[in-house]
Amino acid sequence: MSNVENLILEHLRAIRSDIGLLRDDSREIKSRLTSVEQGMSMLRKDSAVQYSDIVDTHGRYDRLVERIELIEKRIEIAE
Repeated sequence: MSNVENLILEHLRAIRSDIGLLRDDSREIKSRLTSVEQGMSMLRKDSAVQYSDIVDTHGRYDRLVERIELIEKRIEIAE
């Protein structure tokens, strides 16, 4: 083999090695991105649950206001 062929093979081996490292990095990045996406999904779920609780609280408040107004009418203290 000539020196040129040896040099080409050496470069090809280095390129193959670099590609292997890039694949490993790509796998790690994909894994970490999946973890971030799962975390964001959990945050969205938590936010939805909190919003649902707020809506329920407002509904209860509205019903209490209606009951108080009805009581005030019955005992004739309403305006």
